[in-house]
Amino acid sequence: MSDAFAWHGGRLDAARAHYGDRREGWVDLSTGLNPVPWPVARAPGWNWAALPSVAALAGLEQVAARFFGLDPAHLCAVPGSEIALRLLSGIVPGPGRHIAPAYRSHGAVFPASDGGGTLLLANPNNPDGHCRSRAEMDALLHRQAQQGEWLIVDEAFADARPEHSMAAAVADGRRLIVLRSFGKFFGLGGVRLGFVLGPVAVIAAYRRRLGDWPVHAAALAIGAAAYVDDEWIASARADIDARADRLARLLRGHGFASVGDCPLFTLIETDAAPELFERLARHGVLTRRFDYAPRWLRLGLPGGAEQWDRLDKALRDG
Repeated sequence: MSDAFAWHGGRLDAARAHYGDRREGWVDLSTGLNPVPWPVARAPGWNWAALPSVAALAGLEQVAARFFGLDPAHLCAVPGSEIALRLLSGIVPGPGRHIAPAYRSHGAVFPASDGGGTLLLANPNNPDGHCRSRAEMDALLHRQAQQGEWLIVDEAFADARPEHSMAAAVADGRRLIVLRSFGKFFGLGGVRLGFVLGPVAVIAAYRRRLGDWPVHAAALAIGAAAYVDDEWIASARADIDARADRLARLLRGHGFASVGDCPLFTLIETDAAPELFERLARHGVLTRRFDYAPRWLRLGLPGGAEQWDRLDKALRDG
């Protein structure tokens, strides 16, 4: 089996090459994206022939800042939160560490998982779905501040659990940076849109590195319209919770216990994880396995009835 499936989710090309294409298509449960994306048709049109508008960028950042609960001066748009992570080492001085298990990119930015310096963690965490309360996060920020160090919180999956977000705590004089992702909750990973939230000096450093056109015109239009679609956002949160409950019940019915509090994906732990990954893949259901934790398997949320039926059948068939 290719190591591509243990590296990160969304490797449909590798799945087709390894297991073959399928007339009915693949069910991709490997990414943790909302399976019911925000309807892009609601966004106003954009002009591919023109450079992205400065006014449109400012407008997107204003509505995103309002959505996150902070002043727009403390926010800048980036072409996906992955890019923001990769730029961290040139912006935050000194050594750093990440809390494992975590995104692979966390380990790439700060390879150490113990020691002092800047602390990078995800909340909700990926891949185990652990979600720290706001009180826990405030305590971590206080501890880092006492040591004169930074706290960086990757909130890529926080839109489904906004009550735990540290976004509103961002301020000048506070060594706190929050990273947010558009694609997970809104189900539009291909838009490649994210945000850095931090002190004004940090935001200025990011802007210098990103240049005049940090995100493309489609991302500006789609993001600005989606962040003010309050009715869709409320409905999506309720729908995601309902799907998460349904997935947990389905897995329990097949003898697997769900782990984690992130509703956009769940983790199961079983000695049979490698065989289960293979069985699901043979049925055209792609999940996420982990080379460093062979007993783990992560599943995102199915979309329509056909996807639920195919997952149920794949779990049932040996």
